[in-house]
Amino acid sequence: MASMWNEIAANKRNSFFLTVVVTAVLLVLGYVLGRFWGTGYAGIVIAFLLALAMSLGAYFGGDKMVLAVSRARRIEKKDHQQLFNVIEELSLAGGLPMPAIYVIEDSAPNAFATGRDPAHASVAITTGLLDKLNRDELQGVMAHELSHVGNRDILYATMVGVLVGSIALMSDFFLRSFLWGGGRRRRSSSGGGSAGALILVVAIVLAILAPIVTKLLQLAISRQREYLADASAVKLTRYPEGLASALEKISGDREPLEAANRATQHLYIVNPVKPLAKTANLFSTHPPIDERVRRLRAMR
Repeated sequence: MASMWNEIAANKRNSFFLTVVVTAVLLVLGYVLGRFWGTGYAGIVIAFLLALAMSLGAYFGGDKMVLAVSRARRIEKKDHQQLFNVIEELSLAGGLPMPAIYVIEDSAPNAFATGRDPAHASVAITTGLLDKLNRDELQGVMAHELSHVGNRDILYATMVGVLVGSIALMSDFFLRSFLWGGGRRRRSSSGGGSAGALILVVAIVLAILAPIVTKLLQLAISRQREYLADASAVKLTRYPEGLASALEKISGDREPLEAANRATQHLYIVNPVKPLAKTANLFSTHPPIDERVRRLRAMR
């Protein structure tokens, strides 16, 4: 089982490093745009306050919105005894509170977890997943989702999403204001010169490239957290084949998941939104299924 611990440690390091890079881009962008408008440190403060304001809304209301959009219905133990038994066993093994359990009436097998922390967590499972997986596979999927809860991945993804969204908003605001006369205001306030021209060029380049780069970093972080949840699930179950088999079944199922959309696709254990064409892994919210299965079956 040594490879399991190596996987957990490596993916934690990778996702932390990528998050630091996204945060650095936000602060640098805030400083440069602040310099363009007059004061660099004021730009950093504005960037921080923007990210904080967006974080509060996502932190307190994001899970309820996701469950509502997904048409998830909360169930009790009497509605599905086996599912509750599996989740109770895994919660106990992981030292986690029992999450609220929701069911999505959809024949496509899939599941996701949401909630700002373990005390406010929910898991949502489609009826298709309950019908098409055996107990070992169901246990593997639920271990993966509870690992997202234990690893604080929902909060992690929310935080990174807010950082990336803040960068996009700041960049868009700068480019629009520059096109509508901001450049003239900056030149008149600074007196122009080569330093002002250099700041202008750097600000424009950053405003264009920062949202693209950070979006790619966000996708990379999402993939790292999926690998981490897979490895953490094996830590809970000590049976990698259950999750590996479940991933193969879910990814191989042809039923479309009607409750999913582009805004919620990153939450599911397997991306439910099928691309119109084969896209590079660089632009995916999830790692390739073949690679996830290969890693799982190597954890012996």
